Amino acid sequence: MSHLTYDAIAIYLDMNTVKISKKKVRKEGGIVILPIEEYQKLVAGTAPTYYLSGKDAEKVDSLVTEGLNEYKSGKSIRASSVKEALRKYAAEANKR
Repeated sequence: MSHLTYDAIAIYLDMNTVKISKKKVRKEGGIVILPIEEYQKLVAGTAPTYYLSGKDAEKVDSLVTEGLNEYKSGKSIRASSVKEALRKYAAEANKR
């Protein structure tokens, strides 16, 4: 038995009922229902978050600033992959 009711936001699947508050759904901006297997694939595919501090953070900030400055001054290249970008940079370095 499958059933969805949007007024009460109730879902009936195999005689189990899940009720979710409309107020909560509106407050959170929506709801997503996924099979566990699909959720686990999504979680496994996410990149970890790292927080740096001290000299490591300053080094990354410096690299980002340098990259943005190179981009603004037109020193960046377009490439469809890292391999292609490395090939282009190597070719450019050989010209010098």
